[in-house]
Amino acid sequence: MRHRGQEIEVKLAVSSAALARRRLRAAGFRLRQRRSFETNTLFDTPDRALARQGRLLRLRTVGRRHWLTFKRPGTASKHFKVREEFETEVLDPGVARRVFAALGLEPVFRYEKFRAVYAQRGGEAMLDETPIGTFIELEGSRSWIRRAARALLGARTQQFITQNYASLYAAWCRRHGRPVRHMIFSSHRRGFALKT
Repeated sequence: MRHRGQEIEVKLAVSSAALARRRLRAAGFRLRQRRSFETNTLFDTPDRALARQGRLLRLRTVGRRHWLTFKRPGTASKHFKVREEFETEVLDPGVARRVFAALGLEPVFRYEKFRAVYAQRGGEAMLDETPIGTFIELEGSRSWIRRAARALLGARTQQFITQNYASLYAAWCRRHGRPVRHMIFSSHRRGFALKT
């Protein structure tokens, strides 16, 4: 996990996690972090001031570990998501939540996914299984991302997805006529059904 730095990334939609794993192995990626379940909560003011400014404040939990992430507004890029990111591990997420509340911040969106992390010289590929589909998130330099996207899926820059999961979920809800709530799996069949 990064402490501070510029994040350059894109997402690619893929039909299945099994296909993605085969393509990642064939392209020479090595598994760096096994598939694990994670929950993510975005915090904002009641009037969504952070989102309107293009900022993001997230608390992520994977098992018993927790990370706090802040992202600045993105810089102009047609095909890539480019943002400055600050991230640190936190020992007690309850304290972080109380600090946020004291500052007038509240949880506004929660999303879940299963993530496995693969590495290759020059970058990383995150295989994300979400309630709205499976995605490969590529993070590295622009040139590395272009090469990796072509090697994995034959994808060109026109197929790069730069939206975050909150935006992708909102668009998914509009297409399916569902209210926008939280992008979470159903509790009784985690990983197989969407609960809104």
